[in-house]
Amino acid sequence: MIDHSTIQRILDTADISDVVSEFVTLRRRGVNMLGLCPFHNEKTPSFTVSPAKGIFKCFGCGKGGNAVNFIMEHENLSYPEALKWLARKYNIEVVEEEETEEQKQLKDERESLMIVSAFAQKYFTRTLWEENEGRTIGLSYFRERGFRDDILKKFELGYSPDGKVPFTEAAQRQGYKIEFLEKTGLTIKRDDWLRDRFAGRVMFPIHNLAGRVIAFGGRILKDDPKAAKYLNSPESEIYHKSKVLYGIFQARREVARSEKCYLVEGYTDVLSMHQAGIENVVASSGTALTSEQIRLIKRFTSNITIIYDGDEAGIKASLRGIDLVLEEGMNVKVLLLPGGEDPDSFAKMKGASGFLEYIRENETDFIQFKTRLLLKDAEKDPVAKARLISDVIRSVAVIPDTITRSVYIKECSRLLGVSEEILYTEIRKQKYKQNEDFRNREMRRQRETPVAQQTSPSGSPQEEAKTSDFLVEELEFLRFLLKHCNTVIFEEEGENPNEVHEVKVGEYMVEELENDDLVPENELFRKIFYDVKENLDNEQFDPWKHFVYHANADVSKLATDLLSEKFIESKRWTKAGAFTEKEEEILDYLVPRIIYEYKLRRIKLMMEEIERSIDAASEENNFDRVIEEQSKYMNLKRVEKFLSDKLGSRAIN
Repeated sequence: MIDHSTIQRILDTADISDVVSEFVTLRRRGVNMLGLCPFHNEKTPSFTVSPAKGIFKCFGCGKGGNAVNFIMEHENLSYPEALKWLARKYNIEVVEEEETEEQKQLKDERESLMIVSAFAQKYFTRTLWEENEGRTIGLSYFRERGFRDDILKKFELGYSPDGKVPFTEAAQRQGYKIEFLEKTGLTIKRDDWLRDRFAGRVMFPIHNLAGRVIAFGGRILKDDPKAAKYLNSPESEIYHKSKVLYGIFQARREVARSEKCYLVEGYTDVLSMHQAGIENVVASSGTALTSEQIRLIKRFTSNITIIYDGDEAGIKASLRGIDLVLEEGMNVKVLLLPGGEDPDSFAKMKGASGFLEYIRENETDFIQFKTRLLLKDAEKDPVAKARLISDVIRSVAVIPDTITRSVYIKECSRLLGVSEEILYTEIRKQKYKQNEDFRNREMRRQRETPVAQQTSPSGSPQEEAKTSDFLVEELEFLRFLLKHCNTVIFEEEGENPNEVHEVKVGEYMVEELENDDLVPENELFRKIFYDVKENLDNEQFDPWKHFVYHANADVSKLATDLLSEKFIESKRWTKAGAFTEKEEEILDYLVPRIIYEYKLRRIKLMMEEIERSIDAASEENNFDRVIEEQSKYMNLKRVEKFLSDKLGSRAIN
């Protein structure tokens, strides 16, 4: 367990914009910062970071919280693990009690896989630099390829010793379970048969955005026609190759700074470009480009240049996948290297300045590149040319920005010798087909997904149970309770002459609900309510800080939503209807009204329940119960009239 003083130091030090900027490109928008949400697919930024309030909030998918919540959500970490992540970032020593055996056993599977992968990276790296086999085989290979030691260390490269199970045995001696060695793919297990997956290979650790090792790529060094030249970790709980880009951790800052990302194919391409001084580069690691990988790049930049080293036939086969990049609204360029060259060899030959100069002179807009490439095979064949037009227009149709799309249509018209009107007609057909396909997919998804798991248009889960009928009033109540808790609302005469007692908003609101036994029924709301009550006499109590940085993620998220003030179509009050005052200036007017609104909603719901009870009793001819329920109803009716009179024309229905 991390002690309280250490937690407080971490919370005080962690800067929300600094933390989020590790993963999202943020741009200043007034007092806040704006970027594309890392938690859902969006084309228009709705992810807001408030440095002053210390929170983030996405108004698209609804996720929000503080720096700790962000790391928990983004890296799938527990609360203590997220605190340790922030402590490492800010060089804060974590003081904690020794874990018990029970606590060790409670570590979730994902973290266990991360820990095993971290051990494996350290083992492979140590073997490369310190063991005779690693130095003579692995290190010699890297040096023969021309890689400097600083690059090898930067990417934490290593070597897995040859043999049946040297790595597995070393891991087991350190107490790592075969279960997790197998699940990470580091060890292959068949009944009683064990084998190191990467035996005799140089190792390329694959890092996630936070810099943690989640998988490996291994290159074989001996001639074996039956063995794959490159071998990757299998899919696991922590590694999904379609969502990962090699080198993204090392490249993310330079990609954001330079507003550009170079995409290459292999591990050594990335290493050589870094060694040449070009650090804004990532690799797809031989997989077809996916939407998840594109969105990963888009967090940092909208400009991407894809560097090809294959022949034209291979490029044609991969063109359709690159349409995904256009669909994400990114600016895509393509670069063909001279025959026989790849980014690895070309970077070593040209160096940074020569490589960058070649890129500037030879990179081509993707649509123009695709049109010219396909036009070579179709100029004298009308049928082939018709297919080419459809193919190119299919790419143009997915571009979300209408202005960009119109520019491309004009350019395609010039290159293809086809009128813009015809191209626009084809675009409309493509858009119609895309919409139809989307509707059909959605209908299938709705049929196949259980009701409780379906999502709303905003991306938040739709609950099977009905949402509380008084949720609006409860949220408004809690927002005022937290925002103005320590503000004096009015003064009362004390017990002694000339004695004045100042009544604060928190004290008044808590007392009003408790006196009428109307404490919110929602468990989360009750927790916040009673937390406030317990701290009313604490002069150091800061409700926002207490709840925004609460260890309970649900409490923290709710507090963040309330603080964001866009959690709901919030009521806006005016004193006389002629003008709007600042909230803080008319608390003596607003707070009682909010309480009356809340009470009135609760009374109305209670009356509806009694009406149903009266109907049921009447059907059962239980007249004693009917009279009893009617008496309750009349009492509530009087309370309803009192509250309605207090609220006047602004009473709720």
